[in-house]
Amino acid sequence: MSLIKSISGIRGTIGGKAGEGLNPLDIVKFTAAYATFIRKTTSVESNKIVVGRDARISGEMVLHTVTGTLIGMGFDVVNIGLATTPTTELAVTMEKACGGIILTASHNPKQWNALKLLNEKGEFLNAAEGEEVLKIAANEDFSFVEVDQLGKIYERTDYIQKHIENVLSLDLVDKDAIAKAGFCVAIDCVNSVGGIAIPALLEALGVKKIEKLYCEPNGYFPHNPEPLPEHLTDIADLLKKGNADVGFVVDPDVDRLAIICENGNMFGEEYTLVAVADYVLSHTPGNTVSNLSSSRALRDVTRAHGQQYNAAAVGEVNVVTKMKETNAVIGGEGNGGVIYPASHYGRDALVGIALFLTYLAKSGKKVSEVKASFPPYVIAKQKVQLTPGIDVDALLTAVKTKYAQYDITDIDGVKIDFPDKWVHLRKSNTEPIIRVYAEAKDADTAEKTAADIMKVIQEMAH
Repeated sequence: MSLIKSISGIRGTIGGKAGEGLNPLDIVKFTAAYATFIRKTTSVESNKIVVGRDARISGEMVLHTVTGTLIGMGFDVVNIGLATTPTTELAVTMEKACGGIILTASHNPKQWNALKLLNEKGEFLNAAEGEEVLKIAANEDFSFVEVDQLGKIYERTDYIQKHIENVLSLDLVDKDAIAKAGFCVAIDCVNSVGGIAIPALLEALGVKKIEKLYCEPNGYFPHNPEPLPEHLTDIADLLKKGNADVGFVVDPDVDRLAIICENGNMFGEEYTLVAVADYVLSHTPGNTVSNLSSSRALRDVTRAHGQQYNAAAVGEVNVVTKMKETNAVIGGEGNGGVIYPASHYGRDALVGIALFLTYLAKSGKKVSEVKASFPPYVIAKQKVQLTPGIDVDALLTAVKTKYAQYDITDIDGVKIDFPDKWVHLRKSNTEPIIRVYAEAKDADTAEKTAADIMKVIQEMAH
């Protein structure tokens, strides 16, 4: 059984004793701590907290526990039911609520669930705020209200529709162009809330032919729910038959988007953001942001449009902070996460799909031709196991010294930018490893770059 308390929320496997897994006692404690934090810090006058959930099997249990606790803390709960993560983020601002909780373990397997915590802007808490919630929970520094102050529950089932309307209202989404193109779109929604949201979005965009895989929101994931190539064989096989123009795959909470080419080849999760950014930048000049472990292709495309690219530390909240600082018009993460401020500051697969389909319709190209128009890069991902007692920070400092002649970024681990490739080293917060990401123009060079740096680390560690 696992229970991971982090600044971004609490996640764990369902069951076990208190403190061992994600069970009702821990859910109550953490929800009460969050409610206490919101009560102290919110500037919004309403007394509402929005709660939405993905379609996980444990969703009902977690939902009842969370809503009961919030009512007991004196908050009114707006229960929006089955909803994507970006839908819940938008609902917070539309309801003028004090905050929101999304019940989802994102791409983790079915035995996991989690509480993701939002502020009054519908954005994730930052590191300092998350630490404060953890502290309140650890000290059990909260108290429940008396009977006359108990909150109420309001049920709302129209927020996915409101989210779709928000997407359709974006200037760069051209519903008429999409409808005219007559696309056949294949989708894999991994039997979660994407199965409700994505077909509804496509129909609203004027797509008449939709090939659906796994759109029953029952929480029984038909394959590993992380949208990586090795898990997407079913939709790839469907596209290889030549019946669809494009394939879209989302994770259980619909904030990540993977695209499949018309021939069944992977577009590449890294290139979701690159393609959408290329389209946005061709109409709206401005800066872009992604995290340090994302493809250099976004930087190249941004510079080709005469604009400036900036890198942020890994983590959505860090990307959003850097986007606000640099007034970026588009940003996100290389895991298929598109953040488009014209809609809201959160990764949103619905926004990604609508912008990509508009781009596809207007370009007249096939998906494989769109992919071929971008700089080709391949990322290799490895990890180095660490023995107890190793000073990881000293190790990373030594790596920095060894490669000092190159361009080095150290806001999040150590990233070394060579002229034609890069390598990024980060220590994991949850296990004794250093993650090693390397990118080059081909797979062999990327793998070799990762292997070479791993060898250096291992030699230094002994």
